[in-house]
Amino acid sequence: MQQSQAITRNSASNLALAFVLLPKHKRLAMSALYAFCREVDDVADEESNPIEQRRAGLAAWRADVKLACDGGQPQFAVNQELQPVIREFKLPFHLFDELIKGCEMDLTTLRYQTHEQLDLYCHRVASVVGLLSIEIFGYTNPRTRDYATHLGKALQLTNILRDVKNDAERGRIYLPLEELKSAGVTDGEILRGVYSERYACLAENIAARARTFYRLAAQTLPAEDRRAMVAAEMMGGVYWRLFRKLERVRFNIFVPETIRLTKPHKLALIARSWMRHALHSSSPDYGPG
Repeated sequence: MQQSQAITRNSASNLALAFVLLPKHKRLAMSALYAFCREVDDVADEESNPIEQRRAGLAAWRADVKLACDGGQPQFAVNQELQPVIREFKLPFHLFDELIKGCEMDLTTLRYQTHEQLDLYCHRVASVVGLLSIEIFGYTNPRTRDYATHLGKALQLTNILRDVKNDAERGRIYLPLEELKSAGVTDGEILRGVYSERYACLAENIAARARTFYRLAAQTLPAEDRRAMVAAEMMGGVYWRLFRKLERVRFNIFVPETIRLTKPHKLALIARSWMRHALHSSSPDYGPG
């Protein structure tokens, strides 16, 4: 697990931070899964490489992880470390395939026309990670899969609202064009970093969908699986506080200061999540009341 652990250690990801709440065995398994996710995402995001080179790189990762799932001999070090995790927790290839399809969408899709198109993207790059993760966390009720799907979409929409400025600097807009048109906002305004009352209304409409997914996640998680989902619930709490910070500035991310949670704040949330876990709290730490 040396390669996977190194990738996880070097990441500032909120997801990697949540692993500290897990038993060591599952923490190592999640590090292997996270490393895979990080590697394929980096292939897609390396814009200094031509699109066809990145597409070929993702195809190589797809073929190699299929070997890992089928009991073959994968060539990539991360997949070699992931293979025992795949075997033990019965992680299915079709979810890895969906995740790579999400990364492939980022190669050529710079605009999303509709919420339905964006929803598919969010499912592939976020909900699928949740569906893989809960197999490692362990669950007994099939409804926990719905929980993972809803929470993944809530977190991804929060990411999208936070990263509009950074994405625009790369010529990319995830906010659906049908929503821009309805709010009277042009993609040119977003690319130029223009904040307006119209943009605030646009972002609030997207935020309403995120709130719905937070609420659905909170409502869907079965009581018998709540303790097993402690790391996922911590993620929900972290992203919910990030979401609330965005709300307080009415989603104005076109400013020099990056809207984020400080590391001490995140550590405090980990401690809070662990305490709630120890006290068998049955209420979520996120979402509308």
